[in-house]
Amino acid sequence: MPPTLAAVAALPQLGLKSLTGPLPDTRVVWVAVSELEDPTPFLEGGELVLTTGMRLTPASAAGYVSRLVARGVTGLGFAVGVIHDDVPPELLAAARDQGLVLLEVPRPTPFIAIGKAVSRMLAAEWYEDVTRAFQAQRELTRAALTGPGALVTRLARLLGGWALLLDASGDAQHAEPAGARGRAAALEPELARLRRRPARGSPAASVALAVPDDHIVVQRIGLSGRPRGFLAVGTDAPLPPAAHTIVGSAVALLTLQSETPRTDRELRASLAALLLGRPGEAPLVPGGPVRVVACAGGAAVLDVLESDPAGARCLALPLEGHSAVIVPDEALGTIEPLLVSAGTAGVSDPASGDLGTALRQAEEALAAAVRARRDVLHYSALPGQSVLGLLEPGLAHAFAGSLLAPLREEGLVETVQAYLAANGQGEAAARALGVHRHTLRSRMRKAAELLDRDPDDPAVRAELWIALAIASNHDERIGHRGDSQSGEPGIA
Repeated sequence: MPPTLAAVAALPQLGLKSLTGPLPDTRVVWVAVSELEDPTPFLEGGELVLTTGMRLTPASAAGYVSRLVARGVTGLGFAVGVIHDDVPPELLAAARDQGLVLLEVPRPTPFIAIGKAVSRMLAAEWYEDVTRAFQAQRELTRAALTGPGALVTRLARLLGGWALLLDASGDAQHAEPAGARGRAAALEPELARLRRRPARGSPAASVALAVPDDHIVVQRIGLSGRPRGFLAVGTDAPLPPAAHTIVGSAVALLTLQSETPRTDRELRASLAALLLGRPGEAPLVPGGPVRVVACAGGAAVLDVLESDPAGARCLALPLEGHSAVIVPDEALGTIEPLLVSAGTAGVSDPASGDLGTALRQAEEALAAAVRARRDVLHYSALPGQSVLGLLEPGLAHAFAGSLLAPLREEGLVETVQAYLAANGQGEAAARALGVHRHTLRSRMRKAAELLDRDPDDPAVRAELWIALAIASNHDERIGHRGDSQSGEPGIA
């Protein structure tokens, strides 16, 4: 809102003095400097006009004032000590007679200083309005997360009036205060205008009306030709521009809420199809092969999926400790980097139909990726997976427990594991364990005695590797180590 004339005159650096009594609360929309006998063709009304009285005469003073009053200027600032030592008495008398505010501008105060001061005040008012509107939009957005009722309540309080949310038929859904519900019937003619589509163009988006002690604005909600509801607000005075911005934000949020169910239709149809045992008719269920990705990113997984349009083709399910994401096979190249940015991931083989096996594969790949400190690991890349997958878990765990028992009793499991990971290279295994090579050689001789097997025999190494891989998981599944750090393939 523009500053008042009283606020401008109160600025001490300007030294302005009212010659016509107390200053009113009229607004100053701009400052205009003019020495014309009739500046009104170049004014719009609401200006503070500044002059040195260069062309002013005693005879022309009354007519000059009359033209300014008719144009609706806020006031007249007269500079003394430039052309006139004092304000001409004829001008002062005319201003008092015709109700024009007359300010005396002292000689040291340049007109440009007054213009700059008003400009700064206007900018500060504008910034305050923008800040107020922005803060109101944030409050409305937070309220909208709770529901339309909370949004309507917050809007009414921000405007200092009442607010009423109506459905498409005109029935009141939410009102603040509660007594505003009684206004619904009186608004029906305005709702009919907003429903009506003209012969050409779109229907009206809003209507404004004034009744005794009430200024009302009614707006459509929805994007289609037929409105999905209406929002009505009322205040004691006409809404300023910042308030119109706030109401527009509320309408936008309500429109988003009203249109959201349309975006959920395919999801609800897919759920119904799955419950009815007809997955082929579920629009959001991928028709071709898919991958299941187990990701340790927690809630961040859902955020990254929503950050990319390709994520709309994926279905995510938060599980204990991780999330499972169903990804169309052809979209894996786009989705995998997104998921990896949220946390470590394991990827299944392509699958169709029953995805239980794919989920198990993804979870085993994730476990192996965590152990190996890898960002992502595909199930197909797990070493030895085809052999271990053939083993019956109960018998396999019994075999591993029996074979490794003597090594556990002597604390040699880690030594044997490092030796196998180094492909039997004593120096590399010793470095991995942080011991001397002679210590390693002594420990491996002890292990060979306990096992009654030669660890350098390839068949024995294979048995030990399988036993260690089985023992790496504590549940019923057979785990896959897949994390040997033996470096590039080569000849020992």
